[in-house]
Amino acid sequence: MTLTRTPNLRSGDESQMRKQVREYFISTYERYESLFECLNCDKAYYEKPISLRHPLIFYLGHTATFFVNKLTLTRLLTERVNESFESVFAVGVDEMSWDDLNDAHYEWPSVADVMAYRQRVKELVLDIIDTAPLSLPIDWENPWWTILMCIEHERIHLETSSVLIRQQNLEWVTPHQAWRPIEDFGPAPANVLRPVEAGQVVVGKDLDSPTYGWDNEYGEHRAEVPGFEASRYLVSNKEFLDFVEAGGYQSPEYWSAEGQKWLEFSKRSAPEFWRRKTVDGKPEWHLRLMTKEIPMPWSWPAETNFLEAEAFCNWKAEQSGKPIRLPTEDEWFRLYDISDVQVRPETAWNANIHLDHGASSCPVNRFQHGDFFDVIGNVWQWTQTPIYPFDGFKVHPIYDDFTVPTFDSKHNLMKGGSWISCGNEAEPSARYAFRRHFFQHAGFRYVSGALKQTAPTSHYETDVLMSEYAEFHYGDEYFGVPNFPRALVELLAPYFKGRKTGKALDLGCASGRASFELARYFDEVLGIDFSVRFIDQGVQIGREGLLRYTLVDEGDLRIFKTRTLAELGLDDVRLPDFAQGDACNLKPNYTDFDLVFAANLIDRLYEPAKFLDDIHTRIRPGGLLMIASPYTWLEQHTPKSAWIGGYKKDGENVTTLDGLKKHLEPNFRLLDPPKQVPFVIRETSNKFQHSLSNVTVWERHEG
Repeated sequence: MTLTRTPNLRSGDESQMRKQVREYFISTYERYESLFECLNCDKAYYEKPISLRHPLIFYLGHTATFFVNKLTLTRLLTERVNESFESVFAVGVDEMSWDDLNDAHYEWPSVADVMAYRQRVKELVLDIIDTAPLSLPIDWENPWWTILMCIEHERIHLETSSVLIRQQNLEWVTPHQAWRPIEDFGPAPANVLRPVEAGQVVVGKDLDSPTYGWDNEYGEHRAEVPGFEASRYLVSNKEFLDFVEAGGYQSPEYWSAEGQKWLEFSKRSAPEFWRRKTVDGKPEWHLRLMTKEIPMPWSWPAETNFLEAEAFCNWKAEQSGKPIRLPTEDEWFRLYDISDVQVRPETAWNANIHLDHGASSCPVNRFQHGDFFDVIGNVWQWTQTPIYPFDGFKVHPIYDDFTVPTFDSKHNLMKGGSWISCGNEAEPSARYAFRRHFFQHAGFRYVSGALKQTAPTSHYETDVLMSEYAEFHYGDEYFGVPNFPRALVELLAPYFKGRKTGKALDLGCASGRASFELARYFDEVLGIDFSVRFIDQGVQIGREGLLRYTLVDEGDLRIFKTRTLAELGLDDVRLPDFAQGDACNLKPNYTDFDLVFAANLIDRLYEPAKFLDDIHTRIRPGGLLMIASPYTWLEQHTPKSAWIGGYKKDGENVTTLDGLKKHLEPNFRLLDPPKQVPFVIRETSNKFQHSLSNVTVWERHEG
């Protein structure tokens, strides 16, 4: 039962492409169903292998409903097959936490009903492949891309479901001819470190790539990777045994805080698939494979989660006196670049991958790739790198939550693939990430060398207010209204002529756009805001050169946005500094500024009069003060007794401009009549706030 390679989507004519996609679909769909033939009773389907995932009956139905749900979105499928199934089987479980147990009760259908449903879906998909309109090439925008998406999704579940079967009660699992493990044993080799020369890594798929890819593979990433040493082999069961026997699982000093919490929860003293048995009165280690247990194959790779791999490296570093650690994704790519690795060979791979050699791991010294072994295949290799988006990343609209939920610094990348990784999973460009306590057919190799930053910041800001301000500062313009922070700085620019432009203070800087704009003119810019969360956006875009956030489209729907300093023409300005502070109670060392820029701040202060009475102490003589505000006085921000305008006194109107003059004229002179600058704040795709900010520019004088 051969699994076809991921197809070339830019070769051949229409007839050849239909044939190629048809074969790819059938080989995937039937191979996936054969996996469940290893289950020998209903309990195997309906009892959870582990508490953190659904029972296996869910995964049998899930991949079929994925075809229906996604193909319906593209209109390649116009009618649903079974609305109930397409609801109950729709959403899987990400192991967000080892103690996040969900005991919700599901009324699962029978295995026979699910198999009948799968057969109906198979017929419909084949009909689509045979008859639906097809234009070539099949690319990101082509409706047929979704067919490939569904097939590759099932190949992912081929692997993850095999792990769940491996975790299922052994009595409920039966060996299967199509899933025979490799019978290749022998002594484990002694591991050694080998040098990897420094070099540049350039990765990221183009949209015109000939093979399917998930959203996180696209864009571009470049990095200069310093030289390092890497273990010639993956860590074998024998090498990992030394850590176990040294009491590694009982030694908290080797474990991260997260690792210690997981140990406390799991009570683990050895890897997930190791079994301690008594044979002829003597204790022995055995290994649980997918459908049986065997005496421990010491030459096979140790399979661990990230936390165990990290703890082993910390122990190994102590034992060896070397800076042993897990590699970064960039270091894995560097190792790949210098190795002799095949890509999609027509014959069996020179690697334990794509089910080309059997349904299990094999000795770590069987498949050589240059000076190293198992650069790809055998088991996935954990890296230090939390998944992050490459420059130019964007989500695919048909599956917009494939990767973005993992951009949280809690999902680490695994590289190289395992014995069952096939299709896209076997591509060197593949980027799959899992929670650090997650078990997969995954192991590791270690490296020695100084650790640089593991990954750029990958968070998407999802808080509604924070995201609205990110868009307000760095996002699109709406209804022809210019970007507000930039417009204010441009309005001020003529006042800078002939004046000193050494230091500027952006008070109430929020997300920081004006601070960057002021850096075009001033030698030093300091942005201060009361909210650390706002400041973090300015810090992030300054440090990383980009900012990611989500916007409300409508209801629960979200739009994912990325903005870079380069897009805004701000990549070559001197980066401003940011600090948290209270505008009404600034630190005493914040003095001698040539400009204090206070945009939409005055009507949000709890003591605006105090701020206005004291601000001259922060500005050198001849320096400027700009105050912009829509004069929206609200008691939730400012007690009414503290308003400087917007009220009646003795029957007469007191405006905010009146209040500004009262408090500022002892130390400033108003240079020009007030001006109004419009601004728009986006709330949803269909709701916007349009306001006018009143701008006054003041010059400090002696007196």
